[in-house]
Amino acid sequence: MAAKRFKIGFFGAGKMSTALARGFIHAGVARAEEIIASDPSEAARTAFAKETGARTTAYNPDVTRAADVLVLGVKPDLVGPVLTELRPHWTERHLLISIAAGVTLATLETFAGADMRIIRVMPNTPALVGASASAYALGKSATAEDGRVAERLLAAVGLAFPMKEALLDAVTGLSGSGPAFVYLFIEALSDGGVAVGLPRETALKLAAQTVLGAGRMVLETGLHPGALKDMVTSPGGTTIEGVHELEKGAFRGTVINAVRSAAERARKLGQS
Repeated sequence: MAAKRFKIGFFGAGKMSTALARGFIHAGVARAEEIIASDPSEAARTAFAKETGARTTAYNPDVTRAADVLVLGVKPDLVGPVLTELRPHWTERHLLISIAAGVTLATLETFAGADMRIIRVMPNTPALVGASASAYALGKSATAEDGRVAERLLAAVGLAFPMKEALLDAVTGLSGSGPAFVYLFIEALSDGGVAVGLPRETALKLAAQTVLGAGRMVLETGLHPGALKDMVTSPGGTTIEGVHELEKGAFRGTVINAVRSAAERARKLGQS
């Protein structure tokens, strides 16, 4: 039996919505013609359509008419106005999945209505290549079946974890903002390669592949990163010298502080 596909609508046609839509299409959970996105920006609509092949509209209620699973991908300060506008257009078939950073289920339910089935999700942009790391929490009216729908959609584009809502801001700081931190590390790693004589293009590819391979080692071996690090750092060798320099630069403490700062910012966004 063929797996069920979904009619999916996006409020907001930005980068995260585009990444999810492309991921859903690539994974086969929806065809391009089964996806629609609304956005007041013509440039955003044009970019979304070009990247996904899906329909776009400037009018939010067009999305509620065309789709069953609705993804709220607007900026946090627009959540209230958008949901207030859409409240008369909800039907029993609609499931609302919010990816608005920091906006709580209580806030979403206040604007959308207590009876609206809502799931709050924190995805990240590697959904574009099927490697997202997402977490989700169910609202008061969401059913177990709704949770399975969210799980299937998110699992189609990477890893997905059910979680208490109180931890979603922490997820925002870690996996939501984390790709940007990793990109900085890849850029710095490749700069180091250039500094010791490697061609720029080669250094960048080596750096990116090194990070990809290291991540797979953690996920596929199940070993603690510290154990994997120790496997590479032979006594008196090259790697321990590099690790020493990172420790002198407070590498781990700086990364921890970056995650904490991003999580705190997510919390404040939800309160604004």
